[in-house]
Amino acid sequence: MGTVRDRGSGKAPMQVLALTAMLFAVAMIFVDQTIVSIAAPSIVEELGLSSSGMQRVVNAYLLALAACFALGGRLADVLGHRRVVVAGTLLFVVSSVLCGSVPSGDFAQSWLVVFRATQGVGAALVFPAALAVVVSVVPVDKRGRALALFFVLAGALTALGPLLGGWLTSWTWRAVFWINVPVAVVALVLTARARIPVTRKRERVDAPGAVLVASGMALNVFGIQQSSTWGWTSPATWACIIGGLLVLALFCRYELRTPEPLIKLMVFRDRAFTADTLVLFFSMLAFVPVLFFASVYAQTSLSASPHQAALYVLYFFAGFGLSAQWGGRILDKHGARPTMKLGTALACAGFALWAWKLTDLSAHDQWPYACIAGAGMGLVLSPASTDAVNRAIGASYGEVTGITQTVRNYAGALGMAVFGTLLTHVTTSRVAQTLTAEGLPEQMVPGAARGIAESVIGHPDDRAPTGDGPSATLMRNSFAAVHTDFARANQWVFYGMAIALGLAWLCTFL
Repeated sequence: MGTVRDRGSGKAPMQVLALTAMLFAVAMIFVDQTIVSIAAPSIVEELGLSSSGMQRVVNAYLLALAACFALGGRLADVLGHRRVVVAGTLLFVVSSVLCGSVPSGDFAQSWLVVFRATQGVGAALVFPAALAVVVSVVPVDKRGRALALFFVLAGALTALGPLLGGWLTSWTWRAVFWINVPVAVVALVLTARARIPVTRKRERVDAPGAVLVASGMALNVFGIQQSSTWGWTSPATWACIIGGLLVLALFCRYELRTPEPLIKLMVFRDRAFTADTLVLFFSMLAFVPVLFFASVYAQTSLSASPHQAALYVLYFFAGFGLSAQWGGRILDKHGARPTMKLGTALACAGFALWAWKLTDLSAHDQWPYACIAGAGMGLVLSPASTDAVNRAIGASYGEVTGITQTVRNYAGALGMAVFGTLLTHVTTSRVAQTLTAEGLPEQMVPGAARGIAESVIGHPDDRAPTGDGPSATLMRNSFAAVHTDFARANQWVFYGMAIALGLAWLCTFL
């Protein structure tokens, strides 16, 4: 391997310009992770998607980001960081425009899934390349502060997503995608003006590894998602789940034998690094899904507007942001393990208490527990990632970041699939009980319950069946109870998140 050329001014103004350019580039990615969740019910209502269909739209982005992150980092090394940032930004913004321009009709769901996936690919190109640019333009003695500032601002943008999403959705949900256009323009202009050093490595791109990891993740998550449609007794469900796991096992075997692997799995020989990665995995099973399910719960069970739902989700982010700053001090003073133990325990308790209060149908009673759950997560994610980087011997910062980000995004997609399936199953069961209690004929209950459960992610009151017959009247009356049924189903989901954090807590003792 060798460097083709390396040039750059190294002057402070150029460093600031490059850092600002990269911040704008990744701003789209961080905001996009949270902004779409607020708009989900409005998207479903206008386009007529099912609840499982909307979850596929969300997961398409996460899966593409997880599957292509390590590949994006390798391409940035081979083709040049600046070039990959520009290419990824262009792909991301074009995909955003196409997502916002989705036509109504039978192909709406497929359209959104495809272009959310290409958004994820664009994000996977931008993020590792942008990090590499920050590292290359900032002197070693200032690199720690620059990266800290980079991630603090990125975290603030993530928290801004729900508020921005609520405000834009009150105009049109399509704006949550179109907002990326001006941000991308600024990022591209600043990138063009900044004198970013051009570094390229003569390395082989591990295409077989990229195909294997993408296929394995996609099959595994798809099988879990489809279980709510195909059923757990369906051979197709288990073929996808087991097939995905086998492909991932084949990926691991291939990576251990290839001379230039996509992901250096040798670092997992370090027990502490493996523990950090497991903590991140179980924590992210809850972190990404909670933003989606809390928003949908607020707009369905609490009858909140998109803006009110954004404020509801912000309780979680308030705790997250405050504790993340405090967690840095604990990390510096006591190390990563005590910080993660405290954080996982706090998050586990917060999610359990939050779940307990969901059926009260009052945001006023829930906000303290949402803050506690967020505070716990704030004490976990950054320390676990930092400790993983510090402990990974024989791997570069970029390689370790590729591993942790792949794990984080895959866990987020897996959590969406698992909890989405659980939500659909419990909601259907609860609604069936409600319809039976209302006196709906037994033969009509299964189909009616499935239909209501699939539509409940939108606005149930707006979807009540029309007609003058006794069955239609009974179903209309039962829609009032859907608020509570959906809240009880969400209890199972949030208790599941508490269990995930409990498992993360156990991993801190490894």
